[in-house]
Amino acid sequence: MGPALLFAPADRPERYAKAAERSDAVILDLEDAVAPEAKAAAREHLVNTPLDPDATMVRINALGTADSGLDLAALARTRYRTIMVAKAEDPDAVAALADYQVVALCETAAGILAAPALARLPNVVALMWGAEDLVASLGGTSSRFSGGPKAGSYRAVATHARSQLLLSAGAAGKVAVDSIYADIPDVEGLAAEADDAVASGFGAKACIHPSQVQVIRDAYRPGDDAVAAALDLLAAADSAGTGVFAYKGQMVDGPILLHARATLRRAGR
Repeated sequence: MGPALLFAPADRPERYAKAAERSDAVILDLEDAVAPEAKAAAREHLVNTPLDPDATMVRINALGTADSGLDLAALARTRYRTIMVAKAEDPDAVAALADYQVVALCETAAGILAAPALARLPNVVALMWGAEDLVASLGGTSSRFSGGPKAGSYRAVATHARSQLLLSAGAAGKVAVDSIYADIPDVEGLAAEADDAVASGFGAKACIHPSQVQVIRDAYRPGDDAVAAALDLLAAADSAGTGVFAYKGQMVDGPILLHARATLRRAGR
């Protein structure tokens, strides 16, 4: 999965193939990206415009709504078996989707608090969080600061939710997916946030525009210097033959070696 997951409105079938070509996986969106009056047509497009099911997931509406039932009925007519459940909150309801691999989208206060239980479900393969719906569920107005020295950065509650979701996914051995970056022209802001996602342990990041895909890929792909440094460090560890050793003036132990191995995995080494 990932690292760059691109949302595509399910009511725009002419965009399906382009989104699939330009991303690592496409998320066909039956929820927020589709107006209520267009959802029925979007479901038919989903059925009649197939993509590779191994590189595609479908975001359905919140469980318990009439739309989610119609979404699942449409999905049954397709080969798609990976779904993103919007506003996931109820572990029992998600567990009932046993025929699907589920990405639980925790984007409400209840969803973030349920993240540990959701992550432990056998059919849940990943967790993702959403900032704006989360803040809206609390009665707030914005997940990010709009001015001053913190402009563009997350407010404390969003940062807390992001961290809690990452910890919940990691504790269960599941992938954590970082939220979208809505300011499409702000490439520098996206790059900084993607760099932080990689360093923190998110396995992928979602995006809403094809121009954001390469920025995310670049963040997840280690540079030649990083790969060389990881190889040198692991070679030094083999030579040292001890659990803890000094390397270039720094103490190296197990966690540092895990970081180096993670770098090589992202580089395909």
